[in-house]
Amino acid sequence: MTRIALGLEYDGAAFCGWQIQDAARSVQACVEQALSRVADHPVRVICAGRTDAGVHALGQVVHFDTGAARTPRAWVFGANTYLPHDVSVLWAQPMSGEFHARFSAIARHYRYVILNRAVRPAVGHTRVSWCYRPLDVARMDQGAQYLAGEHDFSAYRAVTCQAKHALRTVYRLHIARHGELVVLEISANAFLHHMVRNIAGVLMEIGSGAREPVWAREVLESRDRTLGGVTAPPQGLTLAGVDYPAHFGLPPLPASAPVW
Repeated sequence: MTRIALGLEYDGAAFCGWQIQDAARSVQACVEQALSRVADHPVRVICAGRTDAGVHALGQVVHFDTGAARTPRAWVFGANTYLPHDVSVLWAQPMSGEFHARFSAIARHYRYVILNRAVRPAVGHTRVSWCYRPLDVARMDQGAQYLAGEHDFSAYRAVTCQAKHALRTVYRLHIARHGELVVLEISANAFLHHMVRNIAGVLMEIGSGAREPVWAREVLESRDRTLGGVTAPPQGLTLAGVDYPAHFGLPPLPASAPVW
């Protein structure tokens, strides 16, 4: 058996999320069906991080094991022949058996994009969140700094989160304005369910002036999800990429794509 790693991008607007669900369209099911046709046997894939309904990916990484002999080019173009228009394989690479898309990852990178204007979007509405209240990026960035480093993020995870513990390390949390767009970029060793969306929700409250920047720390230290405000919508969230140790020799992270 050979282990193959793949890089994927997808628009999550029309999916129930990554994971297979009964009677719902999932990214995982589409990818497995396409790869099974190329391999000529059933294929099961494991991903670096499961994305929710409506969440996109520019740099999702998966792996699968196969007895089929195919070139990397055949995996890429063969799979893309059978995939729908909103999912694409970017690259394929044979790996050693020690590689695991989830457990070998050392960092994940997410991007959350907010359209900050009075009028709701029409074009691109599945790719951005919308906030009609003016956002002060300096205030948001001040609040964000309380979340950098290693912390218990219990207050920033979904009530239904199944992770064994909430200790995570945020390596980078940066916020910048680009015209009407406010872009939040966050990197961590791993993320909890709804963690990025809950952080975005808290920072939007701070940016609007409804809360002071120190509230981000107060929520964190409370370890109480009920104090953390509204979970931001999924539309603005994209899995930008995943880091692995250099010895695996995987392709570099994808370049940022336009949000529209």
